Amino acid sequence: MKDIARQSMSIKVESMDLLNGQIKIEAHASATYLAMASWCEQNGFFTSAKFFFKQAEEEREHMMKIFNFLVDTGGNPISPEVTDINHDYSSITDIFESTLEHEVKVTKSIHNIVKKARQAGDIATERFLDWFVMEQVEEENTIRDILDMIEVTGTEGVGLQMIDNQVANWIE
Repeated sequence: MKDIARQSMSIKVESMDLLNGQIKIEAHASATYLAMASWCEQNGFFTSAKFFFKQAEEEREHMMKIFNFLVDTGGNPISPEVTDINHDYSSITDIFESTLEHEVKVTKSIHNIVKKARQAGDIATERFLDWFVMEQVEEENTIRDILDMIEVTGTEGVGLQMIDNQVANWIE
């Protein structure tokens, strides 16, 4: 029979549940960014498509970091079902505005989990999420920079090609 210490989780159940919710958010983001990449490809924004393919992979990596953290803390990570992916966008501006809205939601979710972990005294979860907090600062800043560039460039005629070319500056 397993030792009681070996059976127990080092993560609080509430933190585990919230992190499983975040796994689903990250998986949904990955699928959404793939849909955005497809839209960009279909509409001739090839550099933007590369940007969103990269973003899709990053979101999957975020999901896996959380998944593995739950495994490491004795929790039960849940592989999420991903539904309701939007494939219809009206413009490149719409794509990046939707991206910013999504990233703001992710930031709020991460901040909520940090607050709840702090309240529960779940120090390991709180520390684990430090990286995600700073990652979200970077993600939101990148998208705001792109939206600023779109506003300055304009979306008439050659401006669209200039926008797509400039997105290369945010692909690492």
